[in-house]
Amino acid sequence: MMLAPMRYKDYIWPHNPATYSITYERQIAVHKVPFGRHCMQDLGMGCRIMRGQGEFAGEGAYEEFKRLATVFYDGGPGLLIHPLWQIANAYFTNLKLEQEPLPDYVRYSFEFRERYDGYSEELTVLDRAGGTPAQPAGEALPETVYTVVSDDTLWGIANRYGVALKDLLKANPGIKNPNLIHVGDKVVIPC
Repeated sequence: MMLAPMRYKDYIWPHNPATYSITYERQIAVHKVPFGRHCMQDLGMGCRIMRGQGEFAGEGAYEEFKRLATVFYDGGPGLLIHPLWQIANAYFTNLKLEQEPLPDYVRYSFEFRERYDGYSEELTVLDRAGGTPAQPAGEALPETVYTVVSDDTLWGIANRYGVALKDLLKANPGIKNPNLIHVGDKVVIPC
């Protein structure tokens, strides 16, 4: 099976990293209470941390690493697209040479941290007819149908429209495999 290449912002890996892992964190506050006991408070999910290692080999390997380093220096968040995992809006937080680079071989590791600070922009629901804003609050919203484009995932579509993935799947019973959608597929966005 041929996988799509991993991407971050406008950088596309020439071949996918050899390893890739995701760490999920939950923030817990621990408070000491009388009689030697502790009270724990769940502060919610922390950011996901995506780490991996890879190699660039062949002519121009070190130049390819420098292109990746330029993206690291660029700063700010961007979309991290992995062929199997969820798309993440993430910061590129760590890039490390794992050995002295050679012109034709570079081994590196990386780390991304998912950005999530809520939605700062309101979602506007457009009708299908002419792209005009939907009816005012209180009236029934028109059904929104999204057409899948290249590199879309169901998780990314659900995130874009602010709906839970399970609700998106419920509204689209024809989608049997949530990890497999095709360009041109129609996805109903539940109101």
